[in-house]
Amino acid sequence: MAVKISLNELPMQPHQKFSGVKVGYVITKEKHPELSIIIMELDPGVEIPLHTHEKEVDSIFIVEGEGEIYIENNWQIVKKGDIIAIGAKELHGLKAKGQTPLKCYVVHAP
Repeated sequence: MAVKISLNELPMQPHQKFSGVKVGYVITKEKHPELSIIIMELDPGVEIPLHTHEKEVDSIFIVEGEGEIYIENNWQIVKKGDIIAIGAKELHGLKAKGQTPLKCYVVHAP
């Protein structure tokens, strides 16, 4: 299952749960039962609330913008080029800061 995408050509759509968040689907659980890959874009000031994933590990690469991520019981600054890995059942959240959207490449596995 090889995939090649261009970020500029990936269709973005509103997130089903969060206002001010757009998602572009690269790989969905329907295509691969143990993997999902998305591009997620948060408008300035938007926050993904604190949450956990029962079995998935989250890998996040910050593509554009800046913000804060909640990991290890505190908020930490993130910016373009940062990589974050979050284990299953670990509490985490994400906020977009600054004047531009925060764009992330997100992998959930398994």
